[in-house]
Amino acid sequence: MSQSPAVRGTGPNRPVHVGERAARALTTELARHQGPKTGLLVGATTDSTVLAAAIDALLPGDALTVVPADPLAVETLREHVTAQGRWIADRVRVVDSLAEADAVDVVVAAQPLVGTADETRLRLDELAKYLTDGGVLTVAVPARSGRAAGAIAELDRQGALFGVGTDLVLVNQPPVRVHRLRYTPAEIAVAARLAPAYRTSSVPLTRGMHIDSNGVAAGAIAVGLAALARIARPKSRLWLLPALAAAPVAAFFRDPERDLPEDASAVVAAADGQVLSVQRLRDERFGDGEFLRIAVFLSVLDVHVNRSPVAGKVVDYFVADGGFAAAMKTAAEHNVAAYTVLDTDHGTVVVAQRTGLIARRIVQRAPIGSLLARGERIGLIRFGSRTDVYLPADAADPVVGAGDRVVGGASVIARWR
Repeated sequence: MSQSPAVRGTGPNRPVHVGERAARALTTELARHQGPKTGLLVGATTDSTVLAAAIDALLPGDALTVVPADPLAVETLREHVTAQGRWIADRVRVVDSLAEADAVDVVVAAQPLVGTADETRLRLDELAKYLTDGGVLTVAVPARSGRAAGAIAELDRQGALFGVGTDLVLVNQPPVRVHRLRYTPAEIAVAARLAPAYRTSSVPLTRGMHIDSNGVAAGAIAVGLAALARIARPKSRLWLLPALAAAPVAAFFRDPERDLPEDASAVVAAADGQVLSVQRLRDERFGDGEFLRIAVFLSVLDVHVNRSPVAGKVVDYFVADGGFAAAMKTAAEHNVAAYTVLDTDHGTVVVAQRTGLIARRIVQRAPIGSLLARGERIGLIRFGSRTDVYLPADAADPVVGAGDRVVGGASVIARWR
């Protein structure tokens, strides 16, 4: 197989490097799929970080087919796989060319696409032929245009049509954007076999604590303002204000890891905070049936990362206009809110991210068509706010009441009957 023009480097001698963080983003669909799965990795080399990440994602019952970047290096790549041990060798098959591969659940392009728009389109069409129904194609493209402007434009176009997730990896040389594309509908039942996806928007500090990229940016802005103030007025202590604010501002965007309950019937909290109300109501925007709504208030001291309370498929997303009343008050019912609608095995489930008196910015990272695992991060709300979960009233029973404290992704707020 000759190398496609769409996967050459950004210059004659400047290939696009894929570091460990970008490799994890490229293989996240493999890593999160907990059931028996099949994968196809195209354009691999023995020292490829993407190949290493794909192998790490394998579980018993999985199968991975690997197509080398250089057809002359097939035997070398086979020897490399064999050297990983019998367990890996039994699950990884190296083929001479893409034509020998079978249809799989996940296709990963190991090398970023940097060709023209037409070359990129042809390459995507070629790779998409090897997807099973509902399968995902994962590819990377340089985040900055340069000579990859055509590839970037084509991926943006296809992402708008078929995208089920995107990750910007700044810690890479050069920075890359990873696109996950699904060309045919996925079965809702698959969501129950998924683990929460790896998110590059979450920057690790320790094994159990991360900071959302919004917090990194906010902290950097505060430090920058302090530096400018110190330069502009060296004799003043005004620079201390933004300098001292940097740490608490960044801490507001903390994103801790959470242990999900093992009970498959459990519905988890979508956010940290205090339960404001548990009530039955009707909302014609989501259907004719009655819903059980559990509203949680997030103070400025709570973790503001929002999570999916259940496993399901995102089938709609819309923003409703409104005011900015204090989130703990009744008037917050009419605040600006973003609604993520999920189709699940138990019916329609909705997560409403509501703004508050201070909160004016909602971040939602779950595009329509994406499959969400229970407890998966879907976005955040900046500063004090409220998150509501709507469940089919005839299918779920609440296990919390007004005044209870809950922890997003860990606390059980209801159970399916």
